[in-house]
Amino acid sequence: MKHQLDFEKPVLELQRKLEDLKKHPETHSLDVSFAGEIAAMEKKIEETRREIFSNLTPWQRVQLSRHPKRPFTLDYLSLAFEGFQELHGDRLYADDRAIVGGFARLGENKVMVIGTQKGRDTKENILRNFGSAYPEGYRKALRLMRMADRFGLPIITLIDTAGAFPGIGAEERHIAEAIAVNLREMMLFEVPIIAVVIGEGGSGGALGIGVADRVLILENAYYSVISPEGCAAILWKDRAAAPKAADALKITAKGLLDLKLVDGIVPEPLGGAHHNHVQTAASLKEHLLNNLDQLLKCSPEERLKSRYEKFRAHGRFSENEMAAAKA
Repeated sequence: MKHQLDFEKPVLELQRKLEDLKKHPETHSLDVSFAGEIAAMEKKIEETRREIFSNLTPWQRVQLSRHPKRPFTLDYLSLAFEGFQELHGDRLYADDRAIVGGFARLGENKVMVIGTQKGRDTKENILRNFGSAYPEGYRKALRLMRMADRFGLPIITLIDTAGAFPGIGAEERHIAEAIAVNLREMMLFEVPIIAVVIGEGGSGGALGIGVADRVLILENAYYSVISPEGCAAILWKDRAAAPKAADALKITAKGLLDLKLVDGIVPEPLGGAHHNHVQTAASLKEHLLNNLDQLLKCSPEERLKSRYEKFRAHGRFSENEMAAAKA
């Protein structure tokens, strides 16, 4: 099976045996009913999948977050939202296809949705620059968010990027300044803002559309200041130490929730979001509606105060705990 991960192999092997059983029932014992064999095999698959996915390591979750069959922003826009109308361009330089955005409906609510978009194949990945935006992508996002604030539309951002594009062209067009302006402006918008990490949440590229009243994360996504490979290369001088780095960085949904860096976890179907796009989108929609309903009950002044306090509280640590860890 294409795109299989190492830890998924026991389940995939059982699924192959089940398919073989269904195709060639005459090759199997007649002492046990055919239906009974099928049921026993399906039960075994479910038990194996549950055992594997209930005990995933941080690195395995990182691998799941990068799965090429995982639902992307445009998938959620067709499954969880209605009436999406894409808007293009930053009115300054170009239309960055790594970031998509526009008007949509979430339930009964008119919203502005903005998200990073990866590709399914080589051609689309080149078009989308592998989900790594240029400065014009962040300026397009800012233009749309300003429009949403002007018309009183809640803003929803979907984050799935390894990071902003670090090339020469991006530096020439001031990628750091574009992200910094977004951070400042998103703190000041009066409309509700919800950000969701749906896959990879890498560095400033993710944070550039990640300042929000509520930050949610899918169960098998990650959110980090640096990729595990980058951290491993710096600290251990070896990218092969990425699994160790993933564990140390506390970048998984549970670790981030414990550190109060995210506000909620969106459950995925057993086996990961790539196994059932529809169910994942339904789960995401439910959480978005619940959080949006709560935010709409607050006044703009309350939201701004709460948003400010939320981000001011990030990054606290205890010197006693640090000393104990070094001992």
